[in-house]
Amino acid sequence: MLILKICSAEEWREAEQKGRFDGSEVDLVDGFIHFSTVEQAPETARLYFAERDDLVVVAVDPDRIGDDLKWEPSRGGALFPHLYAPLSLESVAWVRPLPLAPDGQHEFPS
Repeated sequence: MLILKICSAEEWREAEQKGRFDGSEVDLVDGFIHFSTVEQAPETARLYFAERDDLVVVAVDPDRIGDDLKWEPSRGGALFPHLYAPLSLESVAWVRPLPLAPDGQHEFPS
């Protein structure tokens, strides 16, 4: 199972330069990096990233993160993965663009 992080392509380029991802602005404010499961990600994109076409989706192997990953209740009481540490790029399985489809929804990779 992979967990997903949606962020701007620019934020991800900065992470690649630093060798770690410290989080987006909202992550830094909240004190943890927000992730979604594959099933939760489309709703996350719709609610928080509507109409943005500058995004990437980062797939992460949660088994490679360690004890700093916590599953906590969030939207609608569902458990969401939250990382209380910077994300090591070694945990990343892949990074892909997250384009908008003609209907305005994001097209997630298969």
